[in-house]
Formats: sequence, C-alpha cells, structure tokens
Amino acid sequence: MKERIEARIAKLREELESGKKLLADLDARRAEVERTMLRISGAVQALEELLQQNDGEASAAAAVS
Repeated sequence: MKERIEARIAKLREELESGKKLLADLDARRAEVERTMLRISGAVQALEELLQQNDGEASAAAAVS
C-alpha cells in the first residue's frame, strides 16, 4: 500500500511539474503575441496618420489650384 501511495505521489509531482512548464510556455507565448499586437497597432496608427496627412495635403493643393 505504501509503495502505491509513493508511486502516486511521484506521478502527481511529475504532472504538477509538467503543468508548471506548460503554463510558463503559455505565458511566454502570450507575452510574444501581446508584443506583436502592439507593434501592429503602432503600424496601423502610423499609417492612418500618414494617410490623413496625405489627404490634408491633397485638399490644400486642390484649394490652391
């Protein structure tokens, strides 16, 4: 009986360590995805501002003509 309990404890400890590793991997992946989304968001914002600036210049040029 004691050996079965010790074996079960060992198995549960292995599963716990496996879960901890998986969680750490998921946390790292989440952080990577968040950084990627932040870069994409910044790029979208920069391009939208450039588009607005270009539209403003085109409107000003048309008004001068």
